[in-house]
Amino acid sequence: MKTSATNPVLVGLVQMRCVADKAANVEQALAQIAQASGTGAHVVCLPELFHSLYPCQSEDHANFAEAEPLDGPTASALADAARRHAVVIVGSIFERRAAGLFHNTALVFDADGSRAGVYRKMHIPDDPLYYEKFYFTPGDLGFCSFPTRCGNVGPLVCWDQWFPEAARLTALAGAEFLFYPTAIGWHPHEKADYGAAQHSAWETMMRSHAVANGVYVVAVNRVGMEEGLAFWGGSFVAGPDGMILQKAPHDEESLLIVECDRRVIETARTHWPFLRDRRIDAYGGILKRFGNED
Repeated sequence: MKTSATNPVLVGLVQMRCVADKAANVEQALAQIAQASGTGAHVVCLPELFHSLYPCQSEDHANFAEAEPLDGPTASALADAARRHAVVIVGSIFERRAAGLFHNTALVFDADGSRAGVYRKMHIPDDPLYYEKFYFTPGDLGFCSFPTRCGNVGPLVCWDQWFPEAARLTALAGAEFLFYPTAIGWHPHEKADYGAAQHSAWETMMRSHAVANGVYVVAVNRVGMEEGLAFWGGSFVAGPDGMILQKAPHDEESLLIVECDRRVIETARTHWPFLRDRRIDAYGGILKRFGNED
């Protein structure tokens, strides 16, 4: 563990509504970063694709105009905010890498405004109202951890949160904090029958990542109704013991500031030595799609 970094770390979670006006979304995000910094936050995370309405509810070529390069105006605004407020920022953008090549990308800026790292979403969903395969190429940078002034930050994005392999590999890369910028919600006609179970499954998966890897897990969701999806908010931080330290409401914008003691990671990993007892000699089957197929 990088002991020279800040401790304890105050983590800021920006749970926000998004609108059709890109400039308004970015302005709101910057205002929330400033407020979080003023409250003492050392690192601030924004929701997935915070700069726009969630674009993947339909397959519409016009939405590609939303994309920007890694050094585009949205990324530059986040870098400037990180430098101005001396905070680490985890932000999610619709990346235009080249003509016809796009990614769902999380950027990490260190507290001096430098870009600490880039993570391109590895798992790309294709479900009703989540047509991400139409827009995004799967990431090719692998699972990463980036050293920052606040410790080792491992960014992942939304659908990645359902895959224990992603959390494990990010933790093995050195991450102390798993950050999940997220855009997840209910189909309104399903909420009465399945809403509680869907939300519980989402929260349970990420709490289990915290326990299995001895890390802090930070999930930052958007909130509010956008066309056919009701984004359910509920942003939270889970400690290395899986307990929820703070959680935002389901139905309103919220700024959480959560204290995370990095020393707890060492305690959790020595009392629950899952990393010690891994049988890496016996896990070859995980590279197969299913069962004992050749």
